[in-house]
Amino acid sequence: MRMRSKAKAIATMVELDLQLASEYPAPSEARFRQWCELALRQRSADSELTIRLVDEPEGRELNHTWRQKDYATNVLSFPADVPDELLDIPLLGDLVICVPVVGREAAEQGKTSEAHWAHLVIHGCLHLLGYDHIEDAEAEEMEALERTLLAELGHPDPYAGDEH
Repeated sequence: MRMRSKAKAIATMVELDLQLASEYPAPSEARFRQWCELALRQRSADSELTIRLVDEPEGRELNHTWRQKDYATNVLSFPADVPDELLDIPLLGDLVICVPVVGREAAEQGKTSEAHWAHLVIHGCLHLLGYDHIEDAEAEEMEALERTLLAELGHPDPYAGDEH
């Protein structure tokens, strides 16, 4: 006799705190929520994160402070450093996105603004989940997942034409 088990769909919630600290236009909160939910759907627990949209001075200062790089970068990920006794809280961390850098990169790379924003939010969320791209094998895994998620949104491969 064959038994079937039904996997119960677990509805998880993404709590997003969107902080607007940039004078430049950016996507809607609904878009950010859509991209975060897509990137975080593999997680079986609720998730809380903050996305802070900044201009170049703040982006440069944060990149210099945390990565010792003296320029504003597109996205910085700050995973939550939660003590072991509090590991069951849903706090994932923070993303800081430099709005003018994202716009400039999209234009320079011939990508739509929407596709580039989606990629960077998904990329940042995956970092909060522990994905990385320092080692080649890790990079291949992370980039494959990004390609899959972006394709679901109808966006092209963000790495097409890149030489690693």
